[in-house]
Amino acid sequence: MKVWRFTTDSYPDGARRKAWRQAMSRLCLPVGDLPDDQGFHGSVSCHVSPLGMEFALVEAAAHEISGKYMEQPEAIWLVLLIKGQAELLHGGGGGGGGGGGHYIEMEPGDIAYGPCRTEATMRFPMDFHVLHVRIPRLTLSPRVIAPLSLKIGHLRAKAGIDHVFAGMLHALAETLEDIASRQLRPVELAITEFLIASLGGEKTVFGLGGAAGARASHLHRICQGIETMLGDSALNLTFVAREHGVSTRYLQKLFTGAGMSFSQYLRSRRLERCRADLVSPQHSQLSISDICFRWGFNGSAHFSRVFRNKYGISPREYRRQNASEKCRDMNPDPAPNRVSSLHN
Repeated sequence: MKVWRFTTDSYPDGARRKAWRQAMSRLCLPVGDLPDDQGFHGSVSCHVSPLGMEFALVEAAAHEISGKYMEQPEAIWLVLLIKGQAELLHGGGGGGGGGGGHYIEMEPGDIAYGPCRTEATMRFPMDFHVLHVRIPRLTLSPRVIAPLSLKIGHLRAKAGIDHVFAGMLHALAETLEDIASRQLRPVELAITEFLIASLGGEKTVFGLGGAAGARASHLHRICQGIETMLGDSALNLTFVAREHGVSTRYLQKLFTGAGMSFSQYLRSRRLERCRADLVSPQHSQLSISDICFRWGFNGSAHFSRVFRNKYGISPREYRRQNASEKCRDMNPDPAPNRVSSLHN
C-alpha cells in the first residue's frame, strides 16, 4: 500500500501556507485563504489502496476548501467529520457562497459526498479533523456504464444504515495506520455497498434498474476484480471468466453491451494507471519502461504506441509537459488570488 505523510511542523514560519497548498493539491483539494503562518498548522496521512481508493486523515486549523480541481481522474469523494465543525454548501456553485446555494451545518459523525471535478465548498470555522476518501468512479460503477447521477450531498448518520456507515469510517480512521494493504480489500467493497445503500439503491448509483441494473451490477463486480489484477500481463478474457464463473461469451457480451470490448476496456484501464504514475511524485524515479511493465504491458514500444493513440502525446512528452506545469505551480506569481475547492 502506498503511504505518504505531511506536516507543517516540518516547515519554518513563512513557508507553511505554501507547503500546505501543495500537500492539499496532492489530494486534489485546492484551498482558499489561510491564516497567518504563525497561526496555521496542518497534517496529512494518506494511504492508497491496491484498487486505487485514497484514504487521507487531515487535521488542520480553520480554513475553507472550495471550488473544483479538474486535473484528476473521475472519482467520488467522501468526507467524514471526526472533530470540529463544518459547513457544506448545498445546491449552489461553490466558490465562496455564490450560485444561490445554502450552507448546511455538519456535526462530528456526519458525511459529505459528491462527484470529483464538480464545484463544491466546505468551510471549517475551527480546528478540524476529517477522513477524506477519494474513490475512483470504477469502484462504484464501471466507466463504460451510464454516468453516475450523483450530486453533492450529506448524510446525517444519526440512525439506520447511514449510522453504521459512519461508524465503519470512524473505525477505519482510528486504525488506518495499522491496516495492511491486503486488509483494505473488504473495506473497499464495503464502502461501495454502503454508498449504494445510503444513496438509494443500485438504480440510483448505476442509473439503471431491472435486468439492465443487474447486468451493470455484475459488470461492476467483475471490473473491481480486474482492477486488482491489472499488473498481471497474463490477464485475459478466459481467466476473468473462469474467476467469476461465467462463460467467455457472456463476459464479452457484458462489455460489448456497455459499449466496449473486454480487450479495449483492459487496455484503457492499464493506460489510465500508467498515465497516473507518469505524473505521480511517488513514481518520479520509475522509468517509463518500469511503469508500463508495472501495469501489465509487455513492451515499452507497444505501450508508447497505444499511449499516443489514446492521448495524442507520447509518454515521455506527457511526463515532461506535466513536470513543467508542476514546476510553474510550485513557483507561482506573487500573491495569487486563488479560489480553491473541494475535490475535483
